[in-house]
Amino acid sequence: MHDLPPLHTLPAFEAAARLGSFQAAAEALHLTPSAISHRIRQLEEHVGQDLFERRHRAIALTAAGRRYLTVVRDALLRLDEASAVLRAPQRERLRISAAPALGSKWLVSRVAEYQAAHPDVEFSLATATGLGPLLNGEADIGLRYGEEEWPGLLAWKLFQERVFPVCSPTLAASLKTPADLDAVRLLRHPLLSWQRWFAAAGIRHAEPAAGPVYEDALLMLEGAVAGHGVALMAATLAQPYLDAGQLVRPFVEDCADRSFYVVAPPAVQDKPALVGFIRWLQRSTR
Repeated sequence: MHDLPPLHTLPAFEAAARLGSFQAAAEALHLTPSAISHRIRQLEEHVGQDLFERRHRAIALTAAGRRYLTVVRDALLRLDEASAVLRAPQRERLRISAAPALGSKWLVSRVAEYQAAHPDVEFSLATATGLGPLLNGEADIGLRYGEEEWPGLLAWKLFQERVFPVCSPTLAASLKTPADLDAVRLLRHPLLSWQRWFAAAGIRHAEPAAGPVYEDALLMLEGAVAGHGVALMAATLAQPYLDAGQLVRPFVEDCADRSFYVVAPPAVQDKPALVGFIRWLQRSTR
């Protein structure tokens, strides 16, 4: 960094080499031909070699000039690219970690709606069921299903869910009353209580001890579509499948269950863009 050439000479050199004349370089840089000639002479004195052969009404690069042009052109291109990045509007980036089913069936359309109104915000969406991405700094906010307590995190309640059984239309044809569930496979999820729904339906049953356990509600919904059994499901997640006719509710009984929350590390309070999006999500559920 102690032997840099006069920086104003480099664009003159590059333009003259690219355009083949001092006159053309002068016009491109809005200078006079004598100014271009002077700057190139300065550069040649600095490097101690001729960079151009001066011919009658023409110039040509010397061997040293050709080698130097490669370096100068690359340096000017890098400076131009770096300057363009700095001049570009700064965009906020929001990293969201969502439970898979909620992300695909509820969140994606809302992100698209929010971004249409806030084009300066970029989103990065990933799916997860645990809190790891939030606790280790991989995500700014998360959307999770659970109770009110979220140790180490702040939480904003979006809405409480109601849950009910769903199954394929074919399987539903064999179910007349909730008691008929004794004869079919029940699909289970760690956060959804069959026992609570049984009580709402007037049946004294304990939590099922058998049947497939799905950590991902989206997989459980797809299992129900495929006829693997009856799934107990949150209304928000089941609704797209009900609307499409892929699943049906064999019984009218439902019951209140846990809620969906936005959860985030305490540092989110120092980031207005994140807080604004959280508040918007809350308003969109009312």
